Amino acid sequence: MTLVAFPPTPSADLWSWQQHGTCRTLPAEMFFHPEGERGKARRQRIETAKAVCAACPVLQACREHALTIREPYGIWGGMDEDERQRLAARRRLTA
Repeated sequence: MTLVAFPPTPSADLWSWQQHGTCRTLPAEMFFHPEGERGKARRQRIETAKAVCAACPVLQACREHALTIREPYGIWGGMDEDERQRLAARRRLTA
């Protein structure tokens, strides 16, 4: 018989933080760029999305989720794709 130190966590518990996200009631397009978006329009959308994240009560949980699953797209936890990749790389170097 194998003893489990901690009972398995129901998968819903892993996602419950999303119910409290400020972005929940906003259009997904604010956080994920449309095909072909570039330049000033893209920078403005990213800045707007990050401003929403900055005031979000689950910013840290969102960021950690995106880093854990290696989310390749969108603004998560106030970070864009490139920022998450750089942070993940730094974490790997210091681990």
